[in-house]
Amino acid sequence: MSLVYVNKQVKRAMGAGLGLLLGSAALPVFAEAPTLSDEAFEKSKQLYFEQCAGCHGVLRKGATGKSLEPHWKKTAADGTVTEGGTLKLGQERLEKIIAWGTEGGMNNFSDIMTEDEIRDMATYIMMDAPKPPEMSLTQMKETRKVYVEEADYPTEPLHGRNWENFFVVIERDVGKVAIIDGDTKEVLTHIPTGYAVHVIKASEHHTVTEPEQPGRFWYTMGRDGKMTKIDLWQTPDKMLVSEVKVAYDARDVAVSGDGKYIIGGGYWPPHFVIADAVTMEPLKVVSTRGVNIDGDYVEEARVAAIYTTPNETSWLVAVKELGQMWQVDYSDLDNLRIDKIDSAKFLHDGFFDPTGRYFQIAANASNKMVVVDTLDRKLEALIDTAALPHPGPGANWIDPNCGPVAGTTHLGIGTVTVWGNDPLEHADNAWQKCYEVETDGPGLFIRTHPKSKYVWADQTKHPEPEIQQSVQVIDKETGEIVKTIQITEDEGSAAVHFEFNADGTEVWVSKWNLSDSKEPNGQIVIFDAETLEEIGRIEGLYAPTGKFNVYNRSNHVT
Repeated sequence: MSLVYVNKQVKRAMGAGLGLLLGSAALPVFAEAPTLSDEAFEKSKQLYFEQCAGCHGVLRKGATGKSLEPHWKKTAADGTVTEGGTLKLGQERLEKIIAWGTEGGMNNFSDIMTEDEIRDMATYIMMDAPKPPEMSLTQMKETRKVYVEEADYPTEPLHGRNWENFFVVIERDVGKVAIIDGDTKEVLTHIPTGYAVHVIKASEHHTVTEPEQPGRFWYTMGRDGKMTKIDLWQTPDKMLVSEVKVAYDARDVAVSGDGKYIIGGGYWPPHFVIADAVTMEPLKVVSTRGVNIDGDYVEEARVAAIYTTPNETSWLVAVKELGQMWQVDYSDLDNLRIDKIDSAKFLHDGFFDPTGRYFQIAANASNKMVVVDTLDRKLEALIDTAALPHPGPGANWIDPNCGPVAGTTHLGIGTVTVWGNDPLEHADNAWQKCYEVETDGPGLFIRTHPKSKYVWADQTKHPEPEIQQSVQVIDKETGEIVKTIQITEDEGSAAVHFEFNADGTEVWVSKWNLSDSKEPNGQIVIFDAETLEEIGRIEGLYAPTGKFNVYNRSNHVT
């Protein structure tokens, strides 16, 4: 299932991980072909897309999560054949796995799905996976909507506020983005976007051809493939200026360095789409289906992260299942140059080093951080990490022993891995593990600021509420945890994701409430970055997750 946050302590009934369960030949085969009513099938299909496809794939062949095909057979290098599949587990066992989760890393869904939904989902994943349709360029163009014409874009901000200290905040569960004034802490507006926005991007300052207004325009990508364009110079009621749908399932978006193009990556169909950044008109579609680093053809080769290379006229496109980073040069769309860089599986999310030359991205299934040299367009290094690295937007800082370093949290274990990332001045430590910090639980995000003495890490993947609701603060000088802060004690809430304000004096943390509420149920908790004391809370938010400060993001502050 997807990496949904657990909202209470769960009793684990299975002693083995999901992979062992699905591969067990001792379990009984389902006696009759499983069936569902049309209504239950469609409901389960939608629920699978929302909760499970991110990890297990639309076709259920697996990635970060294991294969959920009814039957599969694998032949190892030594000729050993292993068979497994959901049919071998049967209805009752699958219901228990979905409800309780596993020690192998899958969360429980007993608080997210009803008993009927769990029952139907168990049946659904024993049936053949329906293959979604493709999406043509013509279909994409038909979905484009313009709410504010380019001729009506203002030449200066209309609201008189310090827009470079705005925070763009994902309100994941209601398909909205909130705009918050970082100076006054006012929630200015809630902008409708695609479903469960994963990432928001703006153009950055240090680009090859610098845009005139970096950070003004922001682009979101919803899980449903809808990209929206936001203009922070508009009055709050008109900040949504246009939208277009480029996939049925998607994760990321990025803006070209010259501000002319945007690129959106699809989970399904597995492709990326280049569009005009001003008009949102789709211009070009490129399939990412292909042969992976093991030499196998992959139909569902999904686009995970996409980032603009700060010093080159290109994007980095992480093709998850292929284990490849594609460096896509946007300087000539008619003769598109793509350098395909073999690395490791399954690529997820990453961040640049302070110079902007090296991109550091997690390969979850390989327990490695991949480093790509964007100048030479080649693989620079593979760094061994603990189980399932997941840095989110990542963190770079200076260590007294190793010099410039970067770090990641992990989905599989309570550890922060730190490595050197300065091959010019600290070659002996570059791309070598510097140290590890043992935390109370696995997490999703790590963050710091050049002016801060600390690195912040969440523990959202731990099943115990007290740990899940707490964050830990690491001293850059000693590498030790100096404070554990419990953000909330509210049942069903988790602490997740960090962002600093523009001058680095505040740290914002999300209190994410998982209940399906139509009313505001989340908060952003603000801390003094120096004293680590709470200084305020912002109410009126719907399940806030990722937060992006305009100045920090457009200036590549990590």
